[in-house]
Amino acid sequence: MKYLCLIYDAEATLAAMSPTEMGAFMGEYGTFTNDIIASGNMIAGEELQPVHTATTVRIRNGKMSTTDGPFAETKEQLGGFYLINARDLNEALQIASRIPSARTGSIEVRPISTQMA
Repeated sequence: MKYLCLIYDAEATLAAMSPTEMGAFMGEYGTFTNDIIASGNMIAGEELQPVHTATTVRIRNGKMSTTDGPFAETKEQLGGFYLINARDLNEALQIASRIPSARTGSIEVRPISTQMA
């Protein structure tokens, strides 16, 4: 089954890391990514640009409007994702728990709907 692991972190916390701390943190991501590629669990994954580059789109009364940034003010911002294969939710949660940002932020794990397939 496919699961999406949404990675949330406070951009301010990451920005406050020293270059050494950030290098180690990103090294952990490299190791994690290589591990799930080798295990066959990884389908895709990407890091997102910072939240200030986001644009939110809405259609109201048939007219499009755009707003800079995310729709909601939050302490943690969506920073990236992994799309994984897992036997079940338990395996998906075990994989998600190894994502480095699980220690500094949170990982939302959601099953992919099969209705659109």
